[in-house]
Amino acid sequence: MSTIQSRDTRDRRDKRRLGLSRPLVSLLSLVSLLPGVFAQQVPDYSRGPAWFPNVIRPYQSQKVTGTPMTDQVDLFTLAVNGTVRLSLAQLRSAVLGNNLDIAAASDNDSMADTDILRARGGGAPRGAPGVRIPSGLFAGAIGAGVGDATTAGGSSGAGGITGNARQVSARPRGSYDPSVALSFSVDKTTSPLNTLVVAGLPSVETSTTALQARFAQAFTTGTSVSVSFNNQRQNSTQRFLRFNPSVVSSFSLVVTQQLMNGFGTEVNGRFLTVAERGKRIAAEAARQQVIETLSDAESLYWDLVAARDNVRVAQQALAVAEQFLEDNTAREEMGAISKMEVFTAASEAAARRRDLISAQAVFDTREADLKALLTRDFSKIFQSIRLDPIDTLPDPVDNTPRLEDLLSEAVRNRPEIRQAEANLENQEVAIRYTKNLLKPTFVLFGMVNSSGLYGNRLIDLATAPVVFPGGISQTFRQVSRFDYPEYAFGFSLQIPLLNRSAQADHYRARIELAQSQTALEQSRSRIHLEVRNAITALVQSSAQAQSARKAAELQEKSLQEQQEKLMAGLSTPYEVIRRQRDLMVAQFEEVRARASYAKARVELDRATGRTGEK
Repeated sequence: MSTIQSRDTRDRRDKRRLGLSRPLVSLLSLVSLLPGVFAQQVPDYSRGPAWFPNVIRPYQSQKVTGTPMTDQVDLFTLAVNGTVRLSLAQLRSAVLGNNLDIAAASDNDSMADTDILRARGGGAPRGAPGVRIPSGLFAGAIGAGVGDATTAGGSSGAGGITGNARQVSARPRGSYDPSVALSFSVDKTTSPLNTLVVAGLPSVETSTTALQARFAQAFTTGTSVSVSFNNQRQNSTQRFLRFNPSVVSSFSLVVTQQLMNGFGTEVNGRFLTVAERGKRIAAEAARQQVIETLSDAESLYWDLVAARDNVRVAQQALAVAEQFLEDNTAREEMGAISKMEVFTAASEAAARRRDLISAQAVFDTREADLKALLTRDFSKIFQSIRLDPIDTLPDPVDNTPRLEDLLSEAVRNRPEIRQAEANLENQEVAIRYTKNLLKPTFVLFGMVNSSGLYGNRLIDLATAPVVFPGGISQTFRQVSRFDYPEYAFGFSLQIPLLNRSAQADHYRARIELAQSQTALEQSRSRIHLEVRNAITALVQSSAQAQSARKAAELQEKSLQEQQEKLMAGLSTPYEVIRRQRDLMVAQFEEVRARASYAKARVELDRATGRTGEK
């Protein structure tokens, strides 16, 4: 086609004048944009703030990097005389750096990081867009994490009137993040009594100060450890007390181990496993967004190239029509043709002017659509800066890859397949967990307690009462020497008869697994169909582009022959005008066919998952 070929020749001549080849020009343009692309770093929220040396950081709100509303790759600064000469490589860089859809997908990836952080602390992942958390993971405790934040620990009866042996039990406590709790209280009470035997008074006033420290942590093996240390100082008005004020201290260590239901790192680490796989799913979802957005941008780029070529075709057709009108006017003045022939030529020039206005409007629309993908500042869409695509529509080729190779490549590359496979693996984690829940609950525990009791001792001597002071140091010594120990161990076995709730959860998890397998096969079938359709469209558009090029060449030769006949008096102006119309239609059709071929290549790259690799 003469218009397109002349433009291609001009572009090649310009680059030869600069001494640069097209690949080198694109590479230099891309390198100039790379600092803006790499300046946009995505933080890692899967790890919390460091506890040391700043011990208060875990309890402070940390900075979260939001999406900046300024362009990371500002193509509009490259404008020369109000025009940006835009290559396909520059387009991809700007879309990756500026497009808000891609930025939002990156935020979803950060959400998946927070699920990993939450699971490391023993919490349940909350999910992210595109990340499915199997419901079977919450069987038995909907919405709960692993264990709870309260602590266990036995306490002795030191300080009471009598000491009693008792049945003891313990259950798993704490989460994967160790917890420390401090409790302090001051209490003063006055109580009436119905006897004078114990206290020696009709009412007793008691002042108590208590301090308790507790520690608990759970582990993915099904083990939990809790430690508590209690101190209490009490002063009372009652008589006959051995110590007044008295100081009571007690230490308790409890270790539990689940041996059946809840045993093993695979079961207790299920949330972390799913959260880490959710990170993969979110990354694939982000890659899918990149592929879709880049494919849309490249298709719009080729639409803009086609619109620009259509403008040039319309300009060429208008120039030919105006030249023909000028020639007919001169011939009419010479008396060679009638006035009606001039009117016909003028009507044809007006029609071509209308076509040019329509083609320019289409170009302006495509340019605005493409600007919207290239910038985050929507005010730039309405700026007078114009986009001039420098890549030309590709020439059709016949070396179409084999369908089997493309199908294998699509199955390997498409993010939908990887997401479906990861969701299937997460569902298998839920299967193993609900299968573990079918077992009875069998917990083995051991407990060690130590107590101490001391205080001021009042001894009535014949001469006068004598006070022997004592306090917390003596109780600490008694606790550390295990003067008043308590040792306990045992087990807790719970067998749910019929076990219907656990069976229902396991059934549901297996049904959801079957659904995930079906979804994976549906994704494969859909991708196979997309690849087949993309190949068919590529082959058809290639043949149509080749046919359209030949048709345009033949129409151009036909016009030249008709013009020569008109000069020799063997044809009429109407026949020349008709050939001009046919040539313009053929040129428009060639542009449309070549644009369809370019977009078919874009669709094939998207269908096979190649787009992100570029």
